[in-house]
Amino acid sequence: MAQSARAQQPNDAVNQPITGRTLRSENRQFANTCGLSKNNACHNFLPAFRHEETGEVALAKFADGRQAPMHIILGLPDNWAIARNAQGQISAIASCVVAGFVRAGQFYTRAEAAAAVS
Repeated sequence: MAQSARAQQPNDAVNQPITGRTLRSENRQFANTCGLSKNNACHNFLPAFRHEETGEVALAKFADGRQAPMHIILGLPDNWAIARNAQGQISAIASCVVAGFVRAGQFYTRAEAAAAVS
């Protein structure tokens, strides 16, 4: 499954750190689908990330630990961080992390979430 998730990333996104800019680009790509948080929340999808090398899944959270309603990287596990801003907050995460969603305990990539409710 890891290869299929990466295959659905734009070519220039593969092996690039994940940043806020990367997430905004993905939002544009999935704008009119259920691969976007605001379009799939009514289907009980929660924004999350999966580390493709370890299989670890983490819900998107604000820096203070509260669950976020959209994909943000501030509250992800420290060991996923590859860069921090001047305030010490995560500003980039490893390229092996994929944005997606959790529903009923199962992780879905953005494309899988879009297909699940289309």
